Amino acid sequence: MGSTIDIETAKRNAAKKAVADHFDPSVRYVGIGSGTTINHVVEAIISALESSSSQTSPPDINFIPTGYQSRENVLDHGLKDLKFDSLPANTLIDVAFDGADEVDLDLNCIKGGGACLYQEKLVATHARKFICVADHRKLQPRLLSKWPSLPIEVEPLAARAVLQALELLGSKEPKIRHQQAMEKAGPVKTDQDNFIIDAPFATLLLPRDIEKSNSLHPAHEGVQGTGEGGVWEVEKLAREIKGIEGVLSVGLFWGMNGEEVAQAGGKTGGQKPVAAYFGMDDGSVVVRRAGQQDERVEL
Repeated sequence: MGSTIDIETAKRNAAKKAVADHFDPSVRYVGIGSGTTINHVVEAIISALESSSSQTSPPDINFIPTGYQSRENVLDHGLKDLKFDSLPANTLIDVAFDGADEVDLDLNCIKGGGACLYQEKLVATHARKFICVADHRKLQPRLLSKWPSLPIEVEPLAARAVLQALELLGSKEPKIRHQQAMEKAGPVKTDQDNFIIDAPFATLLLPRDIEKSNSLHPAHEGVQGTGEGGVWEVEKLAREIKGIEGVLSVGLFWGMNGEEVAQAGGKTGGQKPVAAYFGMDDGSVVVRRAGQQDERVEL
């Protein structure tokens, strides 16, 4: 049995490969997400900039953070930050790098473990391409395989009503997130001063699961992933939760990616990543791309 590496090294490997594949020092706008994995992305970007500036003049790149922690990361590394609402009109971010709590076979993601899901979705949906960077624990066939719940950002006044609505959708004991080990300190607050609800659901289906079930098992023809028996398909659950009054953002990133939106004639980005990079415990990196088999790259 081969040797294994620690999680931080795995994250660093994924970050180096993702930046090597998708960061171009000549771009103007780069989205920077939150979390420890993205620290390694920023370090890889710094290395790429140092290499490029030795040959040309330093590039003028604006880094768009997804929250307070992300902005501090950008500033700590001497990079130029730009608030999302300061982007010039009709301008797309060239590439956005961010992590995920879990990624399925179709590149749907769960995000929001760090309570930044709203701004993360703003940046992703205004980027030409969103690149996900994570470690092997986040690489799953379906969402909610290992990650326990869906993060949902809600307006505080509506929190109780949203909890009740989630229970009607089949969530088992959804809860308002509190500071860890500080229950008396009150709920976690987002950068928008909202609450986060963590809502457990059964493992989420993909469209292929419904098609397969109905074709192979005629008796299951009624299974549509619309909550029957507590079973949901990713997009259907995302739409249902987003329709609850008081919900600002749902921690499901689904639908088209930025490149697919452009091909369809759209003028914005997409929620899903065009590719996800996972640092494995054997030192390799698994790359999951839209419509392709996973690729294992030895570094």
